[in-house]
Amino acid sequence: MKNPCIYLLTNKNNTVIYIGVTSNLIKRIYEHKSGKYKGFTHRYNCDKLVYFEQFSTMDEAIAREKQLKASNRKRKEDLITNENPDWLDLAENWVFDF
Repeated sequence: MKNPCIYLLTNKNNTVIYIGVTSNLIKRIYEHKSGKYKGFTHRYNCDKLVYFEQFSTMDEAIAREKQLKASNRKRKEDLITNENPDWLDLAENWVFDF
């Protein structure tokens, strides 16, 4: 999946919501799940993909990321719940072969 997109991650208890942007969602989710980087998502165990959106250009994806980061938690929760009511890990069955 090499398209510009934004994605939302959470931890197992859904207490933290992380918003990111990438041009390769599969690779980026693999990096989060494998703990490749020791930043915010690693510190707060955010490795459950609960939402993503694809865009035609990276500029559109970045604009959407900024919009979501500026919104409150309730809006982010509503966005996730509308598409993924049980907050399942959308990448649970993905095969990572990097």
